[in-house]
Amino acid sequence: MRRILNQFQNFHAALIQRWIVSFRSRPVQINAESVMIFAAHQDDETLGCGGTIALKRERQAKVGVVFLTNGQLGASACLAARDVTAIRHQEAIKALELLGVPSSDIHFLDQPDGSLEQLNEHQAQQVIDTIIQLLNRFQPVEVYVHYRKDRHKDHEATYDLVCAAIAQSGVRVILREYPIRLLWQAPLFIDLKLRELSCAYRVAIHSVQDRKKRAIECHKSQIDILPRGFPSNFSSPYEIFFEAEPEWQGLNTARRIASNRDCK
Repeated sequence: MRRILNQFQNFHAALIQRWIVSFRSRPVQINAESVMIFAAHQDDETLGCGGTIALKRERQAKVGVVFLTNGQLGASACLAARDVTAIRHQEAIKALELLGVPSSDIHFLDQPDGSLEQLNEHQAQQVIDTIIQLLNRFQPVEVYVHYRKDRHKDHEATYDLVCAAIAQSGVRVILREYPIRLLWQAPLFIDLKLRELSCAYRVAIHSVQDRKKRAIECHKSQIDILPRGFPSNFSSPYEIFFEAEPEWQGLNTARRIASNRDCK
């Protein structure tokens, strides 16, 4: 039964992706502007943005990557949590160096995996303050973060925390969102509304597709535990991004975080 479900989800993801690329997205050219990419887990950045990262670095753009969790839930149960964290750190560094990002521009916040949505107000503000420091130091023109409704609690919480940091810091950035779980898991038109799809962009990554594939393979600890066929969803010659809508940023995002805390 699980195999049949995986096959359906893979077919579903491929169908939605092709539809967005062909009919619901606009092409965007990669420029040399600086970019900071926020990912909940080590491998999200490569799956969602690997080609874009490589193209940016080919143009000598400064690229920073920030991981919010330690990724300790994403590995075999026979490994100790500290071993998992160390392994995933090294895999991320290796993958990103292959894409052209030096280790000095990679940052690990090491929040417990699976915990971001459960942070209390003080803990959340500490993470937000750290993100603000990184934004002020790096001064990115663009910020890429998980899609706001990516069907994964850590992914969605990462979006909330990053948007709160942007709002509190007052920095002006172009904010784009990349899907990881959404295309694979969410029924069409429940999480993907036509209005939202009109804000989709596609980046052609044909020239760096092989490099992205090799970067994904660097995350060896994840390959065997991801759902069957899941990594193949990121082998497309296009990467899809959504441009954040104003009402999802700033004050409304801060209220959304506060609302999440009140419900616990």
